[in-house]
Amino acid sequence: MASPKTFRIAVGADHAGFGYKGMIAEHLRGLGHEVVDFGTYSTDPVDYPLIGFRVGEAVARGECDRGVLVCGSSIGVAMAANKVKGVRAASIAEPYSAKLSRQHNDCNVICFGERLTGWEMVRECLDVWLTTEAEGGRHQRRVREIDDYPAIDALDAGVVARENGS
Repeated sequence: MASPKTFRIAVGADHAGFGYKGMIAEHLRGLGHEVVDFGTYSTDPVDYPLIGFRVGEAVARGECDRGVLVCGSSIGVAMAANKVKGVRAASIAEPYSAKLSRQHNDCNVICFGERLTGWEMVRECLDVWLTTEAEGGRHQRRVREIDDYPAIDALDAGVVARENGS
């Protein structure tokens, strides 16, 4: 399946996602995308937040168009990447979520769990995600709300919720 557009894509994984990272990079290159590898480069244990931050920062700064992260479950790298302002990372395990993550949320970093999702499913999700456009419209306002939300201290979050009537 060829993607109609080609992207510069940041890839990264911790030790638990190292195997899929190489397979994803190879698949992306086969589709004509440029791949920038942010590590890890072996199965030696590493801290997944650092990889998630690096990929997220490359996407947020515009150095890469999109990002792909892999860890054992996809949860940790997604949490880390979402700490970077401008990143909208989603943990994905099936194609419909991959499609909606792009259509409704303009997801720019997709995250996979090597221990939870089979390779064929990851490849299918990746292909759907790469070829699905963001719909904009009513969704664009919501994406902007996510992007514009200020980083606040967790203790201040209760104040914000009370001020908003929550």
